[in-house]
Amino acid sequence: MSRLVAVSNRISVPRRGAAPGGLAVGLLAAMQARRGIWFGWDGETVETASDEPSVVRKEGVMYASIDFDQAEYKDFYLGFCNSTLWPLFHYFVDGFRYSDVQYEAYQRVNQRYARQLLPMLEPDDLIWVHDYHLVPLAQKLREAGANQPMGLFLHIPFPHIEVLRVLPVYGEMLQAMMAYDVLGFQTEPDRAAFRSAVASLWGEQVLTSYDTVTLGDRRVVTGVFPIGVDVDVIQREAVESQSTEACKRMIAGLLGRRLMIGVDRLDYSKGLVERFKAYERFLETHPENQNRVTFLQIAPLSRSDVRAYAEIRRDLEQTTGRTNGRFADTDWTPIRYLNRNFPHDVLMGFMRSALIGIVTPVRDGMNLVAKEFVAAQDPADPGVLILSTMAGAARELTTAVMVNPYDARGMAHAIQQAFNMPLAERRERHQAMIDVLRKNSITAWHTSFVDTLDSVSGRAPELALKAG
Repeated sequence: MSRLVAVSNRISVPRRGAAPGGLAVGLLAAMQARRGIWFGWDGETVETASDEPSVVRKEGVMYASIDFDQAEYKDFYLGFCNSTLWPLFHYFVDGFRYSDVQYEAYQRVNQRYARQLLPMLEPDDLIWVHDYHLVPLAQKLREAGANQPMGLFLHIPFPHIEVLRVLPVYGEMLQAMMAYDVLGFQTEPDRAAFRSAVASLWGEQVLTSYDTVTLGDRRVVTGVFPIGVDVDVIQREAVESQSTEACKRMIAGLLGRRLMIGVDRLDYSKGLVERFKAYERFLETHPENQNRVTFLQIAPLSRSDVRAYAEIRRDLEQTTGRTNGRFADTDWTPIRYLNRNFPHDVLMGFMRSALIGIVTPVRDGMNLVAKEFVAAQDPADPGVLILSTMAGAARELTTAVMVNPYDARGMAHAIQQAFNMPLAERRERHQAMIDVLRKNSITAWHTSFVDTLDSVSGRAPELALKAG
């Protein structure tokens, strides 16, 4: 069996007592099955970046981490990745900034990834690259002589060509993507957007089949691989964490009121300001529910060095203050807004205790919080998921209460609907979503992608594309 080499901007070395979440769960399972390597940045910035990765081996996986110097962190990570690609790929053209200096840093860092990864590769490795930070990596590795099968999975949305062409170097980015053998997307619209972009740039003739794009001697397989969760693990965490001190204190603080919960990174793509305003609208238009529901929003700080994130934090604090000032009582705070992290198992316990989970991004590639909320519920008395139609998860979790995150009135109505939904309807909706989560699990995600990558290498019997 070929070894799997996963490459991502950040790596997560397991620590004692810390449960991995999200991407780490799927990657660790895939790499442990194939004596793999996980290569990426360790999250540290130093004066002078090392020319050699730091290597740690744990439970059959090799973790190879590199560091960034301050200029790389500023121009590559905060700059081109998070001030150029992130807003553009999420359709925030107003927040888009482009700089030649930052694009050159993006290319240099990808070149350094390739230079430090290359000596670690074996001839029959499968290389699985993750996300927008590393789009040029396959191109850099090919230029250095690597011919192993390489796949890229894009965790965020892929924008339509009419948005993508705002980027001055969009042609170079598409050319770099053609150096991969497999390109994976979260949803069918994302794949369709990529296909429309390459057809716009090179002509319809490059779309050689429903699944493939061919340019010169490069034939690239495209697929839809919706990332999932491990339902059984989440249910176990959610049940066991009910007895933790953190969960007990949170539940006791509700004083018998129902809980609505949101868990998001502090990011403008998550629709938090719109969500807070919709909750204020709910309290205005349904005053009978005042003092009967508490909204807990957990939003750990994210990319605080980028100006847009400081602005959204200020807006949320102002909205929270206004709502609490208008509606709070001596024993009730309508919004509890926390800029801190909690262990994954504790969050699952919080979610299990909630009547409503509210996930309303204005644009999101998938959104695993939506799936985790559903998985964490008690099947006998499940909560209700309110989900933005702009999240990739909305294409799978179709029995959630769907909302337009820009429609405050519609979202307020959805909260009222969820708050009063009969138990039988809650159970029916929840069961339908659980069935989808078990089908499109985290195991199905990494297995289908790696099998597809194996297939194009000629070492697997058949192509295992997963339709979204």
